[in-house]
Amino acid sequence: MRRTDPDFRRQLEGYSLATAEIFYRMPDAKSLIQTYVWQDYDLAPEFPNLRKFLDFWTRELDGPIHSVRLAHSRLLRPAELRMVEHEFVLH
Repeated sequence: MRRTDPDFRRQLEGYSLATAEIFYRMPDAKSLIQTYVWQDYDLAPEFPNLRKFLDFWTRELDGPIHSVRLAHSRLLRPAELRMVEHEFVLH
């Protein structure tokens, strides 16, 4: 019997890959900013897995988060583009 890949099952449940670039300040040098890339399957637009990770970071790690940049297929999706049938030119 073949087992179904857990990531594939999550995609069937509506999850898709989310990538977050986390910018954080160094604990011993607050003027320096480092980056950390987090990637996991998550549900848009609530992103419960990312929120859980950021809560853990805030609670357990010393480097305070400066900002987060997020990429997700539901935020930017080429499938939402459609061809235009007419073009009107002024001047």
